[in-house]
Amino acid sequence: MAEKRPPQIAIIGAGIFVRNTYIPRLAEISNLLVLRAIWSRTQESARGAVEIAKQYFPDVECKWGEAGLNEIILDASIVGVAVVLAGQTQVDMSLRLLKAGKHVLQEKPAAASVTELETAISSYNSFNPAPIWAVAENYRFEPAFVEGKKLMAEIGDIINIHVIIEGSMNSSNPYFSSSWRRDLFGGFILDMGVHFISGLRMLAGSEITSVSAITSHVDTNLPPPDHISSTIQLENGSSGVFVMVVSSRSPKVLWRMVGLKGTLQVERGNKDGKHGYTVVLFTADGQTKSWFYPFSGVTEELKTFLSDISLATLKKDGSYQVEPRISFLEGARDVAVLDAMLESGKRKGETVQVKKF
Repeated sequence: MAEKRPPQIAIIGAGIFVRNTYIPRLAEISNLLVLRAIWSRTQESARGAVEIAKQYFPDVECKWGEAGLNEIILDASIVGVAVVLAGQTQVDMSLRLLKAGKHVLQEKPAAASVTELETAISSYNSFNPAPIWAVAENYRFEPAFVEGKKLMAEIGDIINIHVIIEGSMNSSNPYFSSSWRRDLFGGFILDMGVHFISGLRMLAGSEITSVSAITSHVDTNLPPPDHISSTIQLENGSSGVFVMVVSSRSPKVLWRMVGLKGTLQVERGNKDGKHGYTVVLFTADGQTKSWFYPFSGVTEELKTFLSDISLATLKKDGSYQVEPRISFLEGARDVAVLDAMLESGKRKGETVQVKKF
C-alpha cells in the first residue's frame, strides 16, 4: 500500500502573525504538511515571510499579486490554504478560494459583523460540494479550556459567570499599530474579544442569548471603544458579566464560573517560564485543586485542520464534516456575541438579542 502523503498547503498573507506564529508552529509539525507557497499583495512582503519559512520548508515558493494568487488557485496539488489577512478582507478571499475548491483555514475573527456573516454563509451554502471552511480560534484547543470544560460537571448548576479581561494592548505590543485592527468596527474589542468569548462559550456549554452593554472610549491612543461592560443571559437560564479593557497597566485575563457545588476559575499566567493558564477548582468541601497548562492551542488547531483536509480529500463528495471546534459557524457565534454587545453599547445599554448561527 502506498504511503499516505501529507497535504500540500499555502499561506495567504505574510504579516506579523504569519512570521511570528504560523511559520514556527507549522515548523513544529512539518511532518504533517508540505508548505508549498506563501502569498502577499507585494513581492517584498511575501519574500520576507518566505525567507523565514525556508529555514524549515526549503522548497516553499514566493507568490505575490493577482498572478501569484491565480497560480495557487489553479494548482490542484495545493488542497488547503490558510488565510491570514486583514479582518476586513478575509471573508472575500476565503470565499474566492473555497469557490475554487480549496479547503480554507481562516484566521479569526470569522467576519467583521453579523451582516457580513449572513452574506458569507449564504454564499458558502451555494457551493456543492463545499470544501472545509474553518476558523482558527485557538482558545477552543487550549488544554486549559478542554480540561476546564470537563471539570464544569463538578460545580453543578451555574449560578453566575464573570469574565474579566484587562488587556495589554500598548505601544510595546507588535499589533498596537496595526491599521486594519484600528479601522475595524469595534477595533481591538472585536479582534481580541472573540478569543475571550470563545473561552466563555466553551466553559459555559450554553449559548449566550442576549446582552446589555455599556461601551466607552477613554484611551485616545486606541480606537473606540476601548472598554466594554456587559451583562449576559444564557440559554440555560444562567447569567453573568463580561468586562473587557483593551489596555491596562496591570493585565489580567480571568474566567470564573460559580456553581451550586463549587467554582471553576481559569486565569492566564506563567509557570517555570512558560505562558499559559492556571485552572482552579474550588469544591463544596472547601478543597482547592489547581493545574497549569502551557499555551499550545495554535499548534493543536493547525493539526486538526490538516487532519480534516486529509480525510476530506479522501471523500471528494463533500460528505466529510469539519471538527466542530474549528467550524466557521463556531467562529460566527463568537462574533455574533460581540456584535450584539457593541450594538447594545451604541444604544446606551439597551438589551440586544444575539443572532443565532
